[in-house]
Amino acid sequence: MNKKKLWIAAFSLLFGSIAVSAQEQRIKEEGKTEFKSHWFMQVQAGAAHTVGEAKFTDLISPAVALNVGYQFAPAWSARVGVSGWQAKGSWVAPRQDYKYKYLQGNVDIVSDLSTLFCGFNPKRVFNGYIFAGAGLNRGFDNDEAVAINAAGYPMGYLWTEGKFLVAGRLGLGCNLRLNDRLAINIEGNANVLSDKFNSKKAGNADWQFNALVGLTIKLGKGYKEIPPVYYEPEPVVVEQPKPAPVVEQPQPRKEVVVQPMKQDIFFALNSAKIQDDQKSKINMLVEYLQKNPSAKVKVTGYADANTGNSKINKTLSEKRAANVAEVLKTKGITPDRIIADSKGDTVQPYKTPEENRVSICIAE
Repeated sequence: MNKKKLWIAAFSLLFGSIAVSAQEQRIKEEGKTEFKSHWFMQVQAGAAHTVGEAKFTDLISPAVALNVGYQFAPAWSARVGVSGWQAKGSWVAPRQDYKYKYLQGNVDIVSDLSTLFCGFNPKRVFNGYIFAGAGLNRGFDNDEAVAINAAGYPMGYLWTEGKFLVAGRLGLGCNLRLNDRLAINIEGNANVLSDKFNSKKAGNADWQFNALVGLTIKLGKGYKEIPPVYYEPEPVVVEQPKPAPVVEQPQPRKEVVVQPMKQDIFFALNSAKIQDDQKSKINMLVEYLQKNPSAKVKVTGYADANTGNSKINKTLSEKRAANVAEVLKTKGITPDRIIADSKGDTVQPYKTPEENRVSICIAE
């Protein structure tokens, strides 16, 4: 009988532990990956083709681009950049190809097509995008076109010192993910400019196409992972023993130590009159004495030894002490709490004559 009860208890503990473990693992909210806005940079190089009256391959020239952008939503970003290097044109009869250089500042709005149609996935290898934007193009080093024009073949829109033109842009590209920060970038774009771009008058816009390969560098991880939220296991109620009653011990009474106050009431030369700028110090003494009814104040008058004589200075220091004591009395301080004294010029408490024309008040 005892063995049977022992086995029942063991199985109960085993299955109870399994049930608690299962309850602890029940998921309340699934884990997810959230987008984080971030900056990025693109470095690109490749080939450019300016549409003209020559074979496609004859008008291919080198091109580079550098872009800096901000991904502000999973499927949307904005970027600014600079692109350019060399463009080519062709004069038909007699056949002459010519080169010129350009730089173009660009502003683009970019839409991530993969995220737009398939949802946000920072681990996706292939991410295609489309963009549209505008640019400001400046052509320069147009010497070869100038030479053709000088040889008697007039170009209707020849420019010599450089030319600024507005450009419209449209393009497709993709990023092939290498890791959270790097991706191989492939991009093709078309730029439409004024008919003046290649110096020739054709009656229609000039088009330039670019095929570029490079790197996209994320300046930030671009996402954060939120772990799953699990249901809390039901709490196990354990009765705790009642704590022993706490007997509060009387605390020793703390002595309040009142710090003494010292104020220097300075006077003018050969004067015992209390100046206006010194009255605030007397008010502070009065406030101290009112807050501390058991405190007394000792007022000691002084005179500087550099002026007058000992008799005059003795009288002057007495008046200085007496005048301060009198003001204290008028402000409600009883005479038994005031001790007045004077030192004449026999004691010089400070280094300078001006500081020794003083009544030193110590309240404690």
